[in-house]
Amino acid sequence: MPSRVVDVERVYDHPGAEPGFRVFVDRLWPRGLRKDSFHYDEWAKDLAPSTELRRWYSHDIAEFAEFRSRYLAELESADGRSAVERVLALAQNRPLVLLTATQDVEHSHASVLRQFLEEST
Repeated sequence: MPSRVVDVERVYDHPGAEPGFRVFVDRLWPRGLRKDSFHYDEWAKDLAPSTELRRWYSHDIAEFAEFRSRYLAELESADGRSAVERVLALAQNRPLVLLTATQDVEHSHASVLRQFLEEST
């Protein structure tokens, strides 16, 4: 049973400052949005998949299982673990809200990261 509450929201859907520590987890800034168009506490580019992995996946749902496996390996690396620990420390015991611009949240890095963070605590 997860000990930490982790939610995923699209930046286009909930621009307000709802409760919790809000972390933007995309490597690239979303098109069409100004920096002040949604509330976030941290932009954790280092939690996003590597540029190479993101380009390889290209949101091809048929490759999601392989993408998930490769992304989890990145999160398990020393750099990945460091980024996870940093964000968890910043969030302290508050609920964590992962923000992403992706249209298909279910088949995105944010959903993988959500499960990883829930299981890391």
